[in-house]
Amino acid sequence: MMEKTNLHSKNQAFNLPAGTKWTGKWNKNPYKIIKKLGNGATGTVYLVETRSGQRAVKIGENKLSLTSEVNVLKAFSKVRGNVLGPSLLDVDDLVWKGEVYPFFCMEYLEGETLLEFSRKRGTEWVPVFIVQLLGDLDRLHQEGWVFGDLKPDNLIITGPPSRVRWFDVGGTTKQGRAIKEYTEFYDRGYWGLGDRKAEPSYDLFAAAMIFIETAYPRRFEKTSGTAGDRSLDLLKRYIANSAPLLPYKKVLLQALKGQYPNAQIMKKDLMQTIEHHTSRQKSETPSSPNRSKAAARPIQKKKKLKEKPSYRTEIILTASFLFLSSVLYFMGQWM
Repeated sequence: MMEKTNLHSKNQAFNLPAGTKWTGKWNKNPYKIIKKLGNGATGTVYLVETRSGQRAVKIGENKLSLTSEVNVLKAFSKVRGNVLGPSLLDVDDLVWKGEVYPFFCMEYLEGETLLEFSRKRGTEWVPVFIVQLLGDLDRLHQEGWVFGDLKPDNLIITGPPSRVRWFDVGGTTKQGRAIKEYTEFYDRGYWGLGDRKAEPSYDLFAAAMIFIETAYPRRFEKTSGTAGDRSLDLLKRYIANSAPLLPYKKVLLQALKGQYPNAQIMKKDLMQTIEHHTSRQKSETPSSPNRSKAAARPIQKKKKLKEKPSYRTEIILTASFLFLSSVLYFMGQWM
């Protein structure tokens, strides 16, 4: 009976109502809850009001449950030009109804998830976001970590200018250890295409699955009992049946097979593919009509043509913009 009472008491910190106020036990910083943002495996995240504006706070059951995330966020803060995850602002304890709960305060990232953004504005944006993501993953891997639970729900598009960021690092794991949190669709173990060892190729598999998912209106599932080569054949079909994915087939398959040793090489291949795809689209653009033929057309028809924009031209311009953005971002990574 005592254990049930204690468990119920612990859960109180995960259901704090809007308007709840508290002051950190050690650092004495005041907080006021605006709303709950979501629940995770290691705690609950709230949007809060602080002295310096709106921030996000994650409250856990015990210190060990949050230690890994705090360490990751601290590691991010040491990376030059950190854009990897939210900035860590405070680490303290909350005393609530006689119980002590650890929490940390971080930057509040506002925006849309990657899937929401791509489905509203088009999949043409996806390659450049994956380029950005791979650059961030490379930095994370160089620090000795693997993201682990990499999925669209943990990626948010901030801006302008549009930029992919991640905001939940609860699944981040030290390289060489077993992945502690994962979501089946993005997990190579689920597809029978690798183990759950924390290494760069694990994250790159997930990045490829995110890319594939953006091309479909809903997440698909593997057939019962499908694993290994049969899983790969299934994913190949999904890539081949999608026009936005087909140009990136080679890069995606290499990531799915675990053939990339690091994110930087995958990023380079993806950028080269973007360049090739953009150049090819430009070469396929129909040439301008002959002036004499255009002049011979009725004036009304001419106006009609002007009013109707070329969809292909818009796609090519968008692709050119994405490639230029990728190049600028790539150059920035090395400055």
